[in-house]
Amino acid sequence: MKEDQVVAEEPGFQDEEESLFQDIDLLQKHGINVADIKKLKSVGICTIKGIQMTTRRALCNVKGLSEAKVDKIKEAANKLIEPGFLTAFEYSEKRKMVFHITTGSQEFFRTGKTQLSHTLCVTAQLPGAGGYPGGKIIFIDTENTFRPDRLRDIADRFNVDHNAVLDNVLYARAYTSEHQMELLDYVAAKFHEEAGIFKLLIIDSIMALFRVDFSGRGELAERQQKLAQMLSRLQKISEEYNVAVFVTNQMTADPGATMTFQADPKKPIGGHILAHASTTRISLRKGRGELRIAKIYDSPEMPENEATFAITAGGIGDAKE
Repeated sequence: MKEDQVVAEEPGFQDEEESLFQDIDLLQKHGINVADIKKLKSVGICTIKGIQMTTRRALCNVKGLSEAKVDKIKEAANKLIEPGFLTAFEYSEKRKMVFHITTGSQEFFRTGKTQLSHTLCVTAQLPGAGGYPGGKIIFIDTENTFRPDRLRDIADRFNVDHNAVLDNVLYARAYTSEHQMELLDYVAAKFHEEAGIFKLLIIDSIMALFRVDFSGRGELAERQQKLAQMLSRLQKISEEYNVAVFVTNQMTADPGATMTFQADPKKPIGGHILAHASTTRISLRKGRGELRIAKIYDSPEMPENEATFAITAGGIGDAKE
């Protein structure tokens, strides 16, 4: 029941072949014993990337692995794998290894939130009103929906150089909610290292991995606690380094909405914690054809309002009725 969900156009292959197929036996060089490596293999974790894709909590559930051992394993794996950030240009080169299977429909992937994220990757680089100089962007991708080639099309629309645009976007894929939080450590360090250069941090989408890592009502309290920690971190990073933060989220059916006769019985996932942490909230929904409707739900400086926009080859644009 998700709205604005982008579907990937290829099977679930990872394109980072070199790092993906680093054998788990390499952990021996970093102080992890054979018996513990065997325990990981027994639950199907056979690569270094596999460890990165598994939360600490899940590893602690492996028989014979204590929290201390899990921390040591994670630490060793991190030594063998980069933090995960590439420029969009480097990621574009890696994506050349991906092959495509047609759905039979040219329009199949056209939704709103990820297209908006891609457009902002370009427009945030352009000088603007009030002496805004433009700057670099960091993009954290949780659903494998980032497509550097879209940035080329959007760059064409604004008459800016492809390679320069791609070089100014730092990209990383997050595999677990823990990994997502760890990437923010890198983000803060980067903002400090290149003070005043970065202007925007994008997370598309913020809740996806939390939904996977914490399933069921019994884990809801822990999920909301971890989410609150991440949002607090984002707010601090934003204020400390004067960087805008843009996060996307999904909508889901609201079981209680039928009792209150709401016109649109959907609600954003993540609950009140996510709502309160956001300065301005915008809801996107599909209109006719290429048209989408954006509604301002909550903003300290703008009244509730709706605007119609279109998804074009050059990204998000004004609707032409």
